Amino acid sequence: MRELWQYRELTWNLTVVDLKNRYQNTALGFLWSLLSPLMTAMVLFLVFRYLFEQEPNFAAYLLVGLMSWRFFAAGTTSAVYAVVSKPSLVTKVYVPRQILVLSNTVANLISSIIEFIIIIPILFFISGGLPLTILLFPLIFLIYFWFVYGIALFLASLYVNFRDLNQIWEVVSSILFFLSPIFYPMSAIKGAMPIYLLNPITEFIIVYRNLMIYGNLPSLYSLAIICVAAAAAFMVGTIVFNRLQRRFAEEI
Repeated sequence: MRELWQYRELTWNLTVVDLKNRYQNTALGFLWSLLSPLMTAMVLFLVFRYLFEQEPNFAAYLLVGLMSWRFFAAGTTSAVYAVVSKPSLVTKVYVPRQILVLSNTVANLISSIIEFIIIIPILFFISGGLPLTILLFPLIFLIYFWFVYGIALFLASLYVNFRDLNQIWEVVSSILFFLSPIFYPMSAIKGAMPIYLLNPITEFIIVYRNLMIYGNLPSLYSLAIICVAAAAAFMVGTIVFNRLQRRFAEEI
């Protein structure tokens, strides 16, 4: 971590470049990062609002769930290419290679934070107000960041040696989307709740909704689950990355 801090300026520069490259040739630029989830949320709302009409304030429920999911999906999918997309920084100069993944994850973090900031007025309008517990959002988001960063390290290092991983992760992400309570209420999966709670993304989404919609503080159990999940993901990702990075220059 000390070495990463020494290269913080490079990390920030790579983050800025990553953000600029995403919307460089698009007419609407960053607006696409907001329009895309809003259009998706609108479609899901129109399709499922009658099926799950027992869920109070379904629009807010859906929007928070979808935005929570997007950080995980974008942060892990783009991280697959974080190392191989910058071969010169791997083969020609020395930099801590974790920076390549860190800058990518930070870029997705910034995009996600902006998305959440923009939807706050929407949540205020459709919910008739916002609970004070929303002030704890940055703390939970920081934990979520380390969870996503750990998985990103794992995926980025594996992809250098196993180029089919992007296709596999696309399928896995689709499965996780349907295994996470994004567009259906928790009451719809009561019988399978223990299985769904094995998915740590489920717990993150529950905590976000409690903070941003219902005004409930996360339970100690929920905090323990997301902290353990983040720590485990970061530790495993770091160990795998450190072991595999020795052959990065040869494989790229």
